[in-house]
Amino acid sequence: MQALNLEEPLARALAARGVRADQGADFLQPTLKALFPDPSSFMDMDAAAEAILDALQTGASIHVFADYDVDGASSAALLVRWFRAMGADLPIYVPDRITEGYGPSPKAFDTLKASGADLVVTVDCGAAANEAVAHASAIGLKVVVIDHHMMREHPPVCAAVVNPNRPGCNSGQGNLAAAGVVFVLLAALNREARRRGMFGEVREPDIRRWLDLAAMGAICDVTGLTGFNRALTSLGLRVMSEWGNPGLRALLAAAGSEPGPAKSNHAGFILGPRINAGGRIGKSDLGARLLSTDDPHEAMALAQELDALNIARREVERQVTDQATRMVEASGAHADGSAVVVVEGDEWHPGVVGIVAGRLRERWRKPVVVIGVDAVNGVGKGSGRSQPGMNLGRAVQAAWEAGVLMAGGGHAMAAGLTVKAGRIGALRDFLNDRMAGEQAAAEALDGVEIDALIDPGAATRPLFEQFEQLAPFGPANPEPLFALEHVAVREPVAMNGGHVRCRLVGADGASVKAIAWRCADLPSGKALLAGQGGLSVAGRLKADDWNGRRGVQLEIEDIADPRMA
Repeated sequence: MQALNLEEPLARALAARGVRADQGADFLQPTLKALFPDPSSFMDMDAAAEAILDALQTGASIHVFADYDVDGASSAALLVRWFRAMGADLPIYVPDRITEGYGPSPKAFDTLKASGADLVVTVDCGAAANEAVAHASAIGLKVVVIDHHMMREHPPVCAAVVNPNRPGCNSGQGNLAAAGVVFVLLAALNREARRRGMFGEVREPDIRRWLDLAAMGAICDVTGLTGFNRALTSLGLRVMSEWGNPGLRALLAAAGSEPGPAKSNHAGFILGPRINAGGRIGKSDLGARLLSTDDPHEAMALAQELDALNIARREVERQVTDQATRMVEASGAHADGSAVVVVEGDEWHPGVVGIVAGRLRERWRKPVVVIGVDAVNGVGKGSGRSQPGMNLGRAVQAAWEAGVLMAGGGHAMAAGLTVKAGRIGALRDFLNDRMAGEQAAAEALDGVEIDALIDPGAATRPLFEQFEQLAPFGPANPEPLFALEHVAVREPVAMNGGHVRCRLVGADGASVKAIAWRCADLPSGKALLAGQGGLSVAGRLKADDWNGRRGVQLEIEDIADPRMA
């Protein structure tokens, strides 16, 4: 409070997030000048910059190989835009999710070699593709890997492997998404190009104008928003607010939203799902093309295609979620004390299993792996989402090393895998055995951490705006959570989609509007619809600007009845 001239609730929230008083200014107003790391602190970063510029100066054919999600698309677009500023074209290759799977493969490198590529830069993938990269080397293709996923102790043998999560890398930037690592690479490229005297007729690219792409990757890949990554995201949202990227602007319009100040929700809930829809159920390269184009007509056509794919994706996701929920509840796996839920179904679309896993994890508060099995070849493609304190990516990597999986990897909170249908039972047993020791610790972490206890009458716009200074929110900097005690539920209404809207009233008669998502069939939703009194409610304040009212409403996170404790 004294050092930063803050009101007590906000100062307490900062302290609870582990921010010291001497760090507070950089947290509340992060800058690249204060927080940008030395690119050379990343293992192989200098070698990557040298290999790329050697290829550029000698006229070699350089291609970028990207993952098909938002982080991959943003990473590719960052490189494409830097190359364009240098007067060079950078073709994009994105593998098809269905026919090629995740990451580099020998077949993909053969295709790139046949198209004339001399150097391939992989982004958001490649760190565990040892065999595929070895094949690239065998056919005379040079490779630079830019990634952030957990990887083996021995990296692929190639020109450079830049990954802050690589064993031995001392950058301290392990919370970066791939787009953040690529942004640092652009700084390294500028520095090396400057050293080589390349900025004469060509002006040095101002990479700050592409911070919106770095923010897209950080938010949509659910990375920890602290330190340098927080600066990238905070400043990136400011750049995004100008809506200068034709693809992002067109996608916002296709979604029916108006340009204005960008928030994390724009990236995470409006733009991100539509970009991902291309890789999930459509053409895998649509997102990267959208984010890298400067043609507004092409951008609008791509945005409309992605928006239509997102509508189709939502229906596929709903069907798989309903089927998976019924199967797990029928088996009792969600309530049998097991560490992990593994559920499989024939012909579940591999593009939605990750989203479904996330939905089920929210419902049952334990790691969930959802697998779609191809009935023709008997191979399952799966995706998992985890709980804090349970490292699912490490467990999946161990399952692959033990021969249970055909392929697999990821990071602590998410993982992907390929498994023969006949080995799914063995995978279920392996993951449960492997993660049982983490279960108790995870259950202890699975609490609701409250930033402030308030009465309904104190849930005001000024309080909301005070805590907005903590934005952008994400892992390691959660959105502020407020608790209201002994409130009564009034005017409950069940909405389409299983949502419940109501009003929470305190002892003094003051009230606040509230909404709870996808809960009508859960105990919490039933308590709201019954109009119970005496409840304790935890939730997040959101702006309510409908018809210019500038109010707030509470998005309910959890409900407890103290009388039942």
